[in-house]
Amino acid sequence: MAKKAVASLQSGEGRSYAKVIKMVKSPKTGAYIFQEEIVHNDKVKEHLAK
Repeated sequence: MAKKAVASLQSGEGRSYAKVIKMVKSPKTGAYIFQEEIVHNDKVKEHLAK
């Protein structure tokens, strides 16, 4: 049953979003941190340009 549930989640609206991971330098420590967000496929390039 688990395989069937996972397969049903992959069809339809779920594929119109992407997980974007962006590496950003912390202003306090100077270390790099990773920011993760789920963004609509049409807005990915705009999000990365920030």
